[in-house]
Amino acid sequence: MFIEEKQLKEFIIDSGLVSRADFETASKEAKEKNVSTGSVLVSLGKIKDDELRRVQAHILGIPFISLKDLKIPFDILSAIPEPIARHHNIIAFKQTSDSLEVAMLDTEDLPAIDFIKKKVNLKILPRLTDGDSMKGALLQYQKSLKAEFGDIIQKELESLKMLASDPGNAASEADLKKLAEDLPVVRIVDTLLKHAIIQDASDIHIEPQETELLVRYRIDGILHDAMVLPKSAAASITARIKVLANLKLDEKRLPQDGRFKVETEREKVSFRVSILPIYYGEKTVMRLLKENAKGFSLEGLGFHGEGLEKLHYATKQSTGMILTTGPTGSGKTTTLYTVLDILNNPNVNISTIEDPVEYQMPRVNQSQVHSEIGFTFSNGLRTLLRQDPNIIMVGEIRDNETASLAINASLTGHLVLSTLHTNSAAGAIPRFLDMKIEPFLLVSTLNLIVAQRLIRKLADSKEQYFLSEVELEKLSKTIDLERILKDLKLEKIVEPKADWKKIPFYRARPTAEYSDGYAGRIGIHEVLKVTPAIKELIMKNATSAQIEAQAKKEGMLTMFEDGIFKAVQGITTIEEVLRVITE
Repeated sequence: MFIEEKQLKEFIIDSGLVSRADFETASKEAKEKNVSTGSVLVSLGKIKDDELRRVQAHILGIPFISLKDLKIPFDILSAIPEPIARHHNIIAFKQTSDSLEVAMLDTEDLPAIDFIKKKVNLKILPRLTDGDSMKGALLQYQKSLKAEFGDIIQKELESLKMLASDPGNAASEADLKKLAEDLPVVRIVDTLLKHAIIQDASDIHIEPQETELLVRYRIDGILHDAMVLPKSAAASITARIKVLANLKLDEKRLPQDGRFKVETEREKVSFRVSILPIYYGEKTVMRLLKENAKGFSLEGLGFHGEGLEKLHYATKQSTGMILTTGPTGSGKTTTLYTVLDILNNPNVNISTIEDPVEYQMPRVNQSQVHSEIGFTFSNGLRTLLRQDPNIIMVGEIRDNETASLAINASLTGHLVLSTLHTNSAAGAIPRFLDMKIEPFLLVSTLNLIVAQRLIRKLADSKEQYFLSEVELEKLSKTIDLERILKDLKLEKIVEPKADWKKIPFYRARPTAEYSDGYAGRIGIHEVLKVTPAIKELIMKNATSAQIEAQAKKEGMLTMFEDGIFKAVQGITTIEEVLRVITE
């Protein structure tokens, strides 16, 4: 359904949407770039996307419809598979005995229409819609899945033969295996995993309570209740997960760890399983790791300005140590993998020792720790040093032995990347001293320390507001607002003459799509370069507070300050920064 340039020009100019001069300019640019004039008008901001679609619909004689607040029945919605719907922006919303009405953003997408026609064997009636309608309709796939998820669970629970969940009931391994392979429990666990992947959860918690089984997902760092199941389902669900992770079915008194993979249409997901005996049974936690997660950049992770420059400089060194610090789940390993991706070229040999291997990287020799058979970080690191590496990544420095080996590796001509559990960048130095590492060795090897946390990002529905004088005064007692303002001006985020009274901040505004007003996460960081002045402090056994004060003098933004910097950019809220920093 092609629209001639002449038709488009006449209608747009007659309607007064765009001036004749602007249309001619866009038309000339479209010919040079071999694209449509309409798309150029949108890119130049002369007309909105949805206005152009209304024009196209009028010229083509195709109805323009809004799907807002329209609840599409799942059997009609699922006529088009979700991946096709998302890729082509096409939604089935109404069906008769011989036709299917579909809403689209691009009526020229003929392959999508042909595919749907062959699949449903009905006459396809295309309609144009707006971007917000399309977003809301695509969201209904998830909502329908949630409803479908609940229906499957309830349906299968009725037919599931349960074992009593009394810990004293010692079922044989054969009974448990039979239970785990029952079709209803297989469907329940498969649906539970599928739903977690689509919800973009990072963890699944399956927790037996006194009278029920609670299923929770961690999404964007926050735990949400996903499902409450009968307590009688606990034994069979746990048995099924044990079978998938190749764990001992009849062992209910000791903790167990395992792993398995699930492959969906779009991605491979690895599940890291931890089972812990608790008072009411066995609690299962599964960490979701997307194996083909790639395309990260340091800027995309939230690094900017001087901190980004310092990190890039550290990656160009051939020896020394780069450390990331923070609590579990703060994105330390993702930062290191992004650095590895920058360093990964045919001229170097990169080897890693990890627990577990979270992302698979081409041309990187990745080893998994198996402490139960004696293959620990320290033993693995010893072996790696005999493998002629240029760059080594140690998943985590946990003890004196691993710390000593990592320090020695960086002294003998290797670039070492690793993680450490401390609350701040400066706190990494006392932590090493606690591990009995000599200060002169730290001075010789440490290049850079990055401390980080993950904060939730605001969705597009955010609201702008300004801080009052009282609020600004209260905030200035905690952090140095002038330092942040200086950096904001330096990076041209605000005007050179801006002051805090005229700088907007943002609040979360919940929508149907994002119930809490947030979507996704990004890092806040403090990047501490080990300069001559800081080396001098290390040799004097200075405290972490003294080291941090010196780093701030040299331009380091603390995580809190970096959070406020991102709040000014509209990436997050002050409340979210305070939640993460004070946790």
